[in-house]
Amino acid sequence: MDPLRTTPSGMPESEAAAEARRLLEDWAARPVRQHPTSYRDDTAPPAFGTTPPVPQPDQRIVPAWAAGIAVASIGVGAGITGIGCGAWLVLQGLSSVTLTGVLMATLPFAAVAMVATAIGGAISKARAAVTKNVYQGPVTHHTEIHNNSTTRGAFFARTRNEIH
Repeated sequence: MDPLRTTPSGMPESEAAAEARRLLEDWAARPVRQHPTSYRDDTAPPAFGTTPPVPQPDQRIVPAWAAGIAVASIGVGAGITGIGCGAWLVLQGLSSVTLTGVLMATLPFAAVAMVATAIGGAISKARAAVTKNVYQGPVTHHTEIHNNSTTRGAFFARTRNEIH
């Protein structure tokens, strides 16, 4: 037996080729099986029947807290929309107002601000007039400095100087 003319299984190449051809022809002769991918029942359903209705329990996909947040966000969105519409209406009205109309509209605010400033000034003056500091007794003035300083810390250092 020639080792160059044999297959790894020890079969001569001519026999291996004949066996391969036989296996391929056997495989090609088999019918191809078709697998159905869908099924449609074309029979008409009955208009009524004797089968009782089947209970379908309520199984929510969304948890209750998530539904609550969704409802709250819809409410907030509707509220913000209302505020935005109100602001738009106010700004539309202000855009068509003349300078005289704007000045007349702001006049009460300016008057309130002026009265508040006057009251604040009067209170400030009244407090300053009453406060008088009267000191009685001997006064001593220490000017001696002793070099007893201590420093602590690396990045946030604190120095203490003792003055006597």
